[in-house]
Amino acid sequence: MSDVHSGERVIRESRRYTETEGSQHRLAPSGAGESLDLEAIAAEADGFVADDSGGQTRDPESFRIDLERIRFSSYFARLSDVTQVVPRSGVGPVMHNRLTHSLKVSAVARVIGSQLAGHARRHAEFVRGERATDDVAGAIVTRLGGCDTIVVQAAAHAHDLGHPPFGHLGERVLDRVAREQLGLAEGFEGNAQSFRILTQLDTLGRDFPGLNLTAAVRAATLKYPWTRSEWIGVSLSDVPVAERPRGVGHDVAGGAEKFSTYSLEAAEMEEALAAFPQIARGAQTVECAVMDLADDIAYAVHDLDDFTRAGVLQQAAVTGELRAWLDRAAGFADAELSELGTRWRAPGCSLELLWRRLQLKDSWIADRDAFAAAVEHVSQEIAESLLAVPYDGGIESERAVSGFTRRWIEHLRTSIVVEEYPHVRSGHVRLDQQAWHEVMVLKFVHSHFVLERPELALPQRGHAHIVESLVLGFDEWLSEPQDAVRAPRRLVEWVDEATEAAFVLRADRPELVSGDTSDTGLVRQGRTRAILDYVSSLSDQQAITTYRALCGEAGDR
Repeated sequence: MSDVHSGERVIRESRRYTETEGSQHRLAPSGAGESLDLEAIAAEADGFVADDSGGQTRDPESFRIDLERIRFSSYFARLSDVTQVVPRSGVGPVMHNRLTHSLKVSAVARVIGSQLAGHARRHAEFVRGERATDDVAGAIVTRLGGCDTIVVQAAAHAHDLGHPPFGHLGERVLDRVAREQLGLAEGFEGNAQSFRILTQLDTLGRDFPGLNLTAAVRAATLKYPWTRSEWIGVSLSDVPVAERPRGVGHDVAGGAEKFSTYSLEAAEMEEALAAFPQIARGAQTVECAVMDLADDIAYAVHDLDDFTRAGVLQQAAVTGELRAWLDRAAGFADAELSELGTRWRAPGCSLELLWRRLQLKDSWIADRDAFAAAVEHVSQEIAESLLAVPYDGGIESERAVSGFTRRWIEHLRTSIVVEEYPHVRSGHVRLDQQAWHEVMVLKFVHSHFVLERPELALPQRGHAHIVESLVLGFDEWLSEPQDAVRAPRRLVEWVDEATEAAFVLRADRPELVSGDTSDTGLVRQGRTRAILDYVSSLSDQQAITTYRALCGEAGDR
């Protein structure tokens, strides 16, 4: 490898803080009475160890240490009691939670990452003269900073750490309450919370914040590498929806809909991304793109397992929607958008509305013929195969579900495209055009026939009430000077830390501070951020129990 690439590798494998203690995930010195060499340990912290010649060479365990630190995190463990799609119940099939989902994302990411690493390996063999032909995809991956299978697994393990109780529902409530009632302009976002956990809130028992992960792993978690405020005031006439990065949305006044870091951690994001100078501003690293793609695949395929086993997906309903659109596609194409909006319950209309949204936002890849082929494929696989016989828990039923999952994962992982200069709404690693449309249709089945079920509304309203009551209840508690000191110790300490960080940010990077920037305003912001940190760190059951204690209600809403 050239000196330039070697230097870049040093940066991507470096940690932010020098560690003077050995990791519990690294082998200890072999000699019984051997003392620790602090300089050697510090070098290990940057991803390198001494070689036989007295120089340094890459330590292959550097990224594995990151993976193990995430696996040992209490935040990772709590995901076993955080809702994935619907809360678990005491009866019926075992549903995915955020932990099992993260493990499956990691498994899919490992397979895709391994494919790309293989391409890069073949390119390296060509450079060394060991192959007659170059590997084009491998050359692109190498130029963009590489793809390590352990890094993509670590990012997949970490990608949902910031999800609050009750999943996306809790995320929306925390964001709304923070912005509309507590004056925190940045609000709450699960991806940004994940990055805050990794870099600030979690601890190794050391004298620095966060898990001190390598730059590569930190960068690989940045699905939306910008802050919310970066997009405040950016007019739609200047940057239309179809030319905005995926996730930014179109809220000119409020800023980005999805973002991967709060302003408090913006410098940390910039430092991690600096390890990848070939990656354009606002773009994901290759390893992050792999994690993001694996997340999409797992969500689109694995979560359908749950609802097939639970009997939620019904053949008549799914077949009726998909076949109606296929049979009357020409008529739907001529229909007015307003007409479709009023008739969305009629078979086929919701699917046509999906197509219109894809055409509006993703005209760079959306194609009606490819969409029709995707609807046909999904109809055959789900409506006419998977759901042809009701799931009864028997061996044949289980084989049908498992076979469906296996076929789709294999199909999608072999439909990968690597691009050096992707569209702004895409990534360096993406699905090919046909597979992209198929995933959109699979996700439609998931949302239309599961998430929009009326029977979910009642418990969801109760869970939203719990989350809102916790935030406002803790805010009221901390507003009482005489009693605030008796609030949970971790919450009180986080208030102090977040408030101090807000003042430091105003002094060092005033352009990043939003909302009320007066002393009183920053104190308010610090307290609100700490409350969001605390409530979002609870599991579903912890949130219910804490709500009962704090609000004096005995029942589970």
